[in-house]
Amino acid sequence: MRAVKGINGSAQLLELPNPGMIPQFVKVKTDYSVVSVGTELMMIQNNEDANLGYSASGIVMEVGEGVTHVVPGQRVACYGVPAHREFLLVPKYLVAPIPESVTLQEAAFVGIGAIAIHALRQAGLSFGETIIIAGLGILGQVIARIAHAASYRVIGLELMEERCRTLEAIGAIACRSQEELQRVVESDPSIIGADAVMLCASNRKYSMMDDAIGWLRDRGRVVIVGDTGTEFDRDLLFMKEASVHISRAGGPGRYEDTYEQRGVDYPIGYVRWTEGRNMGEFLRLMAEKRIDMQSLITHECALDDLPSMYQSCLEKPQNSMGIVVRYAKLDTVQVAFDKL
Repeated sequence: MRAVKGINGSAQLLELPNPGMIPQFVKVKTDYSVVSVGTELMMIQNNEDANLGYSASGIVMEVGEGVTHVVPGQRVACYGVPAHREFLLVPKYLVAPIPESVTLQEAAFVGIGAIAIHALRQAGLSFGETIIIAGLGILGQVIARIAHAASYRVIGLELMEERCRTLEAIGAIACRSQEELQRVVESDPSIIGADAVMLCASNRKYSMMDDAIGWLRDRGRVVIVGDTGTEFDRDLLFMKEASVHISRAGGPGRYEDTYEQRGVDYPIGYVRWTEGRNMGEFLRLMAEKRIDMQSLITHECALDDLPSMYQSCLEKPQNSMGIVVRYAKLDTVQVAFDKL
């Protein structure tokens, strides 16, 4: 099968063996996968051998022993395995049926959606509270849409004008600088600082922790979502008795062998929202038209063209947002990455 991996600092199209079948897993023929731009570019640049992608959709080809919730021929969304390849072997709890009203293209965002939902759960927000999202790439935008649907007050911080306009299109507030953000917070007497700040940037060399603590109300929360620096001034944290949380991908079960590899679920009475249940919740939000993912899709490319797409994203990051990779061979298609 064809696949794209990061090899010695560049993305390359390779031929890999088709995956075999094992118990508690599902074999899926990929229709679409989604590029998590910041994460994947960092993986390509920092690893000699990087498996890329983690969010996709397709059709069930075969199910292993112990799989009962999906059947061959069914449309499914997949998370948590290298996604930019023609066939996927996915743990059963990371495969979710796609509602009839959701397209395969939209459902391919399920991994990013699960990560966004778990990050918001880590923020511990209640109805009407205020969230600041620092970094409005694809993950920050999805967090903003879900938070807006939940009636939180959403304020975004982003230097790229294009990304700010994308956030403003849903009715949220976008700030182009920290000074503007400070003015927005201070101008509304009902806010008195954010209840939570989500750090969605992907730059380990730079920490926004002290800035985030400064934007919080007393006893607010900072949630680290992106792969960002984490140095902070203890005195700032102490004066507000603020708390710092990190969001581990899609939720409870992630990287847990018993859950993902052996197919043993957490009882719902003890773990209400596993990564698999977060996937289902994201698909429900799309099915009920509470969030719109179609408006976030800026480019579509064929798998063969994905290495070139990475290079375009590196050179012109302001032009890329939701990038879907197409696996079906079509005779007449506008290859969207030419627009970059």
